[in-house]
Amino acid sequence: MTDSDEPVLLTEEGRTARITLNRPRALNALTHPMVERIDAALRAWETDPAVAAVVLTGAGDRGLCAGGDIRSIYEDARARGTASAAFWRAEYRLNARIARYPKPYVAVMDGIVMGGGVGLSAHGNVRLVTERSKIAMPETGIGFVPDVGGTYLLGLAPGELGTHLALTGTAIGAADALLCGLADHFVPADRLPDLLADLTTTEVWDALERHVRQPPGGELARQRAWIDSCYRADTVEEIVEALRAHPAPEAARAAETLSGKSPTALKVTLAAVRRARRLGPLERVLEQEYRISCAALSSPDLVEGIRAQVIDKDRAPKWSPGTLAEVGAADVERFFASPEPPCPAASFGPAPRATAQEVPW
Repeated sequence: MTDSDEPVLLTEEGRTARITLNRPRALNALTHPMVERIDAALRAWETDPAVAAVVLTGAGDRGLCAGGDIRSIYEDARARGTASAAFWRAEYRLNARIARYPKPYVAVMDGIVMGGGVGLSAHGNVRLVTERSKIAMPETGIGFVPDVGGTYLLGLAPGELGTHLALTGTAIGAADALLCGLADHFVPADRLPDLLADLTTTEVWDALERHVRQPPGGELARQRAWIDSCYRADTVEEIVEALRAHPAPEAARAAETLSGKSPTALKVTLAAVRRARRLGPLERVLEQEYRISCAALSSPDLVEGIRAQVIDKDRAPKWSPGTLAEVGAADVERFFASPEPPCPAASFGPAPRATAQEVPW
């Protein structure tokens, strides 16, 4: 395998170290070895005085990262294996490392950034979006629940915007990502090469000052009224009812979108986002997400959702249960219980105070 065939390219130039996700044909989807390689590089660069900043980019012209390799998760879930649980543990540790990285971590969120791609980028301390950015946590569409700290990030979004995005999986652009706290700065795509070049010789904040611009207008700010009104309800059933009753045409479309999602995933997602707001630091939320993810491996909806969307591509999943009314409180609580074999349990320690320490879990 040549360097150009490596799924993760690691380079250093001037002041910066560069991580390039290098699976463009798979939209840079993450695998377990990719996660381990990135984590090892970040640990080394953390104490390297020659590295002043780390930059994350994706190869190709379609996007940074479309998420995890869900075909592998599909096969693992069907076989009742443990590979997915091991992948998630490593991935969530990496998410926590990124969130408290002591050096500027510049994530270029250009193009498609979904699922695991959000975890690699939106926890960073310098998050850049462009006019091509398309950011989403679309997990409910495959019978899964937002993870990689997604429920933490969406729980912090203004009002009920995060609830809307978590349940519907709606993709948002630059301005809306800035509004929701998923990004920090807008840089036009045609300025990215110059910015990346400047970062090799210039302090991050000085380089940004030369390239940051105002983003094109978004959608969510003008939709806040109906989103906050409808999504503040206590249950998914009540949210759907409020959406259908609201006069805004976007509300009706959101209700229709929810009708195609996994009923179980919707109810678990709502509970996860609401609980994430009370859990405190990111590490605690990742613990919760790990339990949910492990439980999803034995849920029929995860296999069926990936089959319908990715394997057979018939876009006609047969959810089980098939309606919201059939998903009871006990069905939801099962996802929040401590994992049991065959899912390897993980005990995640408290959030560390010193950013240079090793991740404790």
